[in-house]
Amino acid sequence: MTGPLCTRMAALCDDIVARVGPDVGGQVQQIHVRLGEPLRVAIAGRLKAGKSTLVNALIGRRVAPTAAGECTRVVTRFRYGPADRVDVVTRDGSRHTLPLSDTGMIPPRLGVNADRIAYLDVALTSERLRELTVVDTPGLASADSRLRERAESVVAAPFDDGIDAGSSGEVAAAEAVVYVFTQAVRADDVQALDAFRAATARLASSPINALGVFAKVDTLTGGAADPWPLAQPLARQQATLLARTVADVVPVVGLLAETAQAGRLTTADCAALRELAAVPAGELAVLLASVDLFRTRPGPLDAPRRERLLGLLDLYGIGYAVAQFAAQPHLSTGELVRRLAQISGFAHLQSTVDQTLRWRSDAIKAGWALSRLDRLAGRAATRVERDALRDAVEVLLRDPAYHRLRLLAAAQRVASGVVALPPPWEQELIALATSEDPRVILGLPGAAPGELADAAVRAAHRWRTYAVAGAGPAQARVAQVAHRGFHLLAQAVQGAAR
Repeated sequence: MTGPLCTRMAALCDDIVARVGPDVGGQVQQIHVRLGEPLRVAIAGRLKAGKSTLVNALIGRRVAPTAAGECTRVVTRFRYGPADRVDVVTRDGSRHTLPLSDTGMIPPRLGVNADRIAYLDVALTSERLRELTVVDTPGLASADSRLRERAESVVAAPFDDGIDAGSSGEVAAAEAVVYVFTQAVRADDVQALDAFRAATARLASSPINALGVFAKVDTLTGGAADPWPLAQPLARQQATLLARTVADVVPVVGLLAETAQAGRLTTADCAALRELAAVPAGELAVLLASVDLFRTRPGPLDAPRRERLLGLLDLYGIGYAVAQFAAQPHLSTGELVRRLAQISGFAHLQSTVDQTLRWRSDAIKAGWALSRLDRLAGRAATRVERDALRDAVEVLLRDPAYHRLRLLAAAQRVASGVVALPPPWEQELIALATSEDPRVILGLPGAAPGELADAAVRAAHRWRTYAVAGAGPAQARVAQVAHRGFHLLAQAVQGAAR
């Protein structure tokens, strides 16, 4: 659903198209089209970080291949469509349509030479894609000389060798980013992410609209041991390290999330888990001590059933499920899936994605469009077109209804560390820029309109005082924008109460 800011930006695009030539007008029209589409979120991270597994969990279907292969080195866009299909988009813009495989996944062979493919465009009937388009990316490269050269030239996002500029351009067009990590964040991870940020749209990678995911937390401990006592504090450490890159870092057991959300666990799988639950405790502990022991030790399951359980749950999930059946032998498959989803951490991830990205999508997309128009003005071939673009943007920003775009730009500069503000002030500015609910902005969930208006007036006065006393030049400019934002908020609340 298009929000008020995107609706107004689309009207601005229509006005600009009528005042410029066909080339610039065509690019502005493309921006207009994007404003009506769902927020586009790129899933980025190192090779084998669990990106595709996370994509499947977010979509609610196992469609993206998770094993290394032809598809995993190609950018893949998952969007909502009336029917399931895969379009292989080549560098010359042509499309070759394929059906999903018999297992419902992207086919392992794409029918086109990899060096000709720009990206895959996958349409799915998944309801989860109505408000988010998900872009699955290849692995980020290590921080070597090639990466640094790419970061400096800002030609392509920093992927491993073999990823062409067309593919990286599809990622660079994303309006928001989810970074996927495993274990500790390494120095070359941070450098790779910095280069990724440089290659994406200006508003596509900051704490305003970027999120970190600590995937595969079940690998923190050996065997079937509970990883969560280690995962939570480690995720908090990662969030501190990446405070100027992502809004938060959310831990998740990606494989369990995919299995639960995609409905992969069957009645036959539960029957196999019940058989394991009948194994004496000592023998079961040895069986679950390592993957090799689970595959080779004597036990009630044959090799194919053991491999399937490993592929669905890994040792932590198997150990948890077996414990559930040991305590409740008649537990239903549906209830086990619900419990697996709970321990995967996916509910927290989904809530964080909503709060950090989906609920901010109107502001994020409008800010993205504004930055694109600004870039287009800088590249315009004629002064007439350049002036038409810049004048239209300036007129728009003077309108109080568009002040949130100024707020978003100011909040992005603060959140990314370009302008330093005390943490409480920073949080208040981000809330003002990204939320439409005065109760959320002012931190007064149960307040009446009069109380909200008074709080907004006090906030405006506080920012005004900060701007003229105690702030440096950069902070003062941000504070003036915030002051006007709270002043307009007070007026809006008072108007709604009449």
